[in-house]
Amino acid sequence: MSQKLQRITQCLWFQSHEQTEAAVALYTSVFPNSRVITRTKYTEQSAGPSGQPPGAVMTILFSLDGQELLALNGGPHYKFTEAMSLIVNCETQAEVDHYWARLSEGGDEKAQQCGWLKDRFGVSWQVVPTELTQLLANTSPEKGARVTQALFKMKKLDLEALRRAAG
Repeated sequence: MSQKLQRITQCLWFQSHEQTEAAVALYTSVFPNSRVITRTKYTEQSAGPSGQPPGAVMTILFSLDGQELLALNGGPHYKFTEAMSLIVNCETQAEVDHYWARLSEGGDEKAQQCGWLKDRFGVSWQVVPTELTQLLANTSPEKGARVTQALFKMKKLDLEALRRAAG
């Protein structure tokens, strides 16, 4: 009996076999309860149209803390943009610090603001304390404005500073 597939799975298109493998290795090392589920490889038939060599990894289905994603070695045709990002909801500042440090290592520092970062593979992430939504939504307009002003001055989010801004 096969396991039921997750209804919606995000596909991440990487530039090469090496980049696909390295990204999955990094991501599964950063998040708890993560693992590679399956790998597929290019065959003689699929290698020609794809431009990839036979035997190279085509896809890696993997799980990050229970959330399945698919990494595709699709070649240099497309690149990641900030129009798509993965959100990491964090309960504590220690979690924010951990995910920020690991995911931003070697990434694009110019793309870091308001909890957003771009990793070394070009994938955009939002590392956000879950309390931020409460600080913005469940406050007076004045408190929300102060939190927003504090937020705009940050790269990695500082939960205590956001709480102070909320007053």
